[in-house]
Amino acid sequence: MQKPKQHHDSPWTILKILRWTTDYFKSHGVDSPRIAAEVLLAHVLELRRLDLYLRYDQPLLDGELRRFKETIRRRVQREPVAYITGRAEFWSLEITVSPAVLIPRPETECLVEAALALLPDGTPQSMFEPGTGSGVIAMALATEKPLLNIVASDASRDALEIAGTNIRDHGLGGRIQLRSGHWFEPLAAEPSFFDMIVSNPPYIPAGDIPRLQPEIARFEPRRALDGGPDGLAAFRHLFGAAHRHLKPGGYLLVEIGFDQGAAVGAMADSAGHYSDVTVHQDYSGLDRVVQLRMKD
Repeated sequence: MQKPKQHHDSPWTILKILRWTTDYFKSHGVDSPRIAAEVLLAHVLELRRLDLYLRYDQPLLDGELRRFKETIRRRVQREPVAYITGRAEFWSLEITVSPAVLIPRPETECLVEAALALLPDGTPQSMFEPGTGSGVIAMALATEKPLLNIVASDASRDALEIAGTNIRDHGLGGRIQLRSGHWFEPLAAEPSFFDMIVSNPPYIPAGDIPRLQPEIARFEPRRALDGGPDGLAAFRHLFGAAHRHLKPGGYLLVEIGFDQGAAVGAMADSAGHYSDVTVHQDYSGLDRVVQLRMKD
């Protein structure tokens, strides 16, 4: 990367390096260049973003400047900010992330909201989340519903390690049980019936992945993105197996792509095990969650 030039009598202060980095990111087509610069510099200096402006004239030490330049290099190569810092936020929860797990999206909060609307207060409930990734969906629901007990699984041991770290960091180890395995495999050893099953499965058509933003296509885990040739492979599996693990009247909720509402809804209807198929929209009015109820 191009190195910022400076004179010995003009040190790189916080404000000066933020301005330079913002312009550099803009010239390389980086999204939200000012925010990216602030987050990365705050990470390197171990400060809050607000503190950057309270200390705007503070000069950077040589080691700090060297570490910050490395984060700039990585971001210009389109590595996501969350992977560079190792941190992300979802549902007001700060969590650890790595390239082993998807970076949580704001749209996924619609899945959490739909689940919360169906879970009663004051009554113990059970939930299963296959493909938990970072564990953040299970954690968000557990923080809102103190009587909810959750089993969460993932086929990736690296993802389970991240989820375990996040669950411990937020003191939820007694209510979220992690299991290793693909989809419903972790439930095979013992009969398990849940009040709710929630999942954010891979739903992007395989052929579309190379055309996604480089931050996604090059850095996020493909196994968590690839929904097969038509993007619907995971839904076929979920709808064909979830009824074996739901209580009568229990709910299955899945996140979907913005253009998949009709196809996923029709698939749910044809499965024959569910009723009350409902499609929920996200904050932009796009289809985002399909909700099904297990037949009595």
